[in-house]
Amino acid sequence: MEFLKLFIVALMPVLKVLLITVLGTFLALDRFDILSRETARKNLNTIVFFVFAPALVCGSLAETVTSKSIVTLWFMPLNVLLTFIIGAALGWLVVKLMRVPHHLQGLVLGCCAAGNLGNLPLIIVPAVCKQTGNPFGDADICHRNGLAYASLSMAVSKKEKIMKQVKVLAEKMKLKALFAPATIGALVGLLIGVVPIFRKMLIVNNAPLGVIQDSLVMVGDAGIPAMTLLVGANLIKGLKGLGKQVPIVVGIIVVRFIILPVIGIGIVKGAIHFGLIHPDPLYQFLLLLQFALPPAVALSTITQLFGVSEGECSVIMLATYSCAAFSLTLWSTFFMWLVL
Repeated sequence: MEFLKLFIVALMPVLKVLLITVLGTFLALDRFDILSRETARKNLNTIVFFVFAPALVCGSLAETVTSKSIVTLWFMPLNVLLTFIIGAALGWLVVKLMRVPHHLQGLVLGCCAAGNLGNLPLIIVPAVCKQTGNPFGDADICHRNGLAYASLSMAVSKKEKIMKQVKVLAEKMKLKALFAPATIGALVGLLIGVVPIFRKMLIVNNAPLGVIQDSLVMVGDAGIPAMTLLVGANLIKGLKGLGKQVPIVVGIIVVRFIILPVIGIGIVKGAIHFGLIHPDPLYQFLLLLQFALPPAVALSTITQLFGVSEGECSVIMLATYSCAAFSLTLWSTFFMWLVL
């Protein structure tokens, strides 16, 4: 396909995220008084990560992931692990080169290591499939496979060894307390999707307990827009202090939007060369996309829920997500061209 057509296909999903983010920012302005109060954002944060996120992960995985797809997609957990390890190593370099203050080191490491593997792939990949002239074939098949890949992307990574390597970050920001519900939702969703008897009871057409799955999906569907609105709402604080953190912000942007995507291309193309990845352009596109995502939204929520480096995190999120509006479009266009 022509590069310009690919650019337009890649642009539309990013614009959707950007528009909802801007709406969240407006709702957080004092004149609207909807998400402007700390208690309002904190309460919505709590609902998102203890109700919406587990339901979203569980419902998506139960519906789209099977025992066969897990075997086929074995490389994705390794890919996510590599993004985390390489990002953490690059983050450590940023901390040392920029002489990041001690109380911000965990935040910088987290922003470099943890990309937004949750709502962004779930928005971007299926949305690309729905675009007229998408490069991945039939829209329905593309959407179904894209949802499965993105759901699995949301569910993977937290090996004990890796968690030990970032023990300082986990202790300072209480990651275990926050991620527990989503982790449980992922495990339950995988169990339902993989075990045939559970799948027959809950997922297949006319399943006797299908109403439970439908209700779970309805609750989970509220998670993506709510998460994105909160990103915009939490950016308000970043508008007030952007100039104070420029060196740190630049370091994170260089890591997440330049170095990691370039490394990711080498890793994924190498895996394709050695036959480690099955020849599905959509799957390869998502693997590449995982290296080009902005920092995880969860980091912003963690700082707000527990009052750790909240202002600095807002600054970083404002800068990185503003930059992501352009970088994601460009990288997505290039990745689609690369895998076709």
